[in-house]
Amino acid sequence: MPRIVRKADVAWEGSIARGTGTVVASSSGAFTLPVTLASRIGEPEGMTSPEELLAAAHAACFVTSLGSELVRAGTPPVHLDVRCTITMDEVEGRGHQIIHSAIDATGVAPDCDEAGFAQAAEAADAGCPFSALIKASATVSVNASLEGI
Repeated sequence: MPRIVRKADVAWEGSIARGTGTVVASSSGAFTLPVTLASRIGEPEGMTSPEELLAAAHAACFVTSLGSELVRAGTPPVHLDVRCTITMDEVEGRGHQIIHSAIDATGVAPDCDEAGFAQAAEAADAGCPFSALIKASATVSVNASLEGI
């Protein structure tokens, strides 16, 4: 795989407590999202946060890894759904830290059984660069199941 470089930019106006920012996917132009401190630590109110963006990145990385593992096993998926839930909490002596990323994956892969799907999910986690990144300082859990079984 070639070296991959992507960029995002954030512009912020005002104080951190009362200001607002805009996150831009500058590599692709795919999104421009508002962010505030209040939306990070409280209710989102239509704005994003670094934790939500990390959850999106981990889910997207995992779904492509899982799809690749299923194809490699000869059981290509018809449909995959992946939800990632990032948890940040106070860690004694270290402040707020990402402590956990929970992956919940479901899929339709007609030629795959539950054991094969679980094996593909385990391999997907092992091969997902975002799982590796998060595991450097937190835990990752994966729950995977086939739909309709």
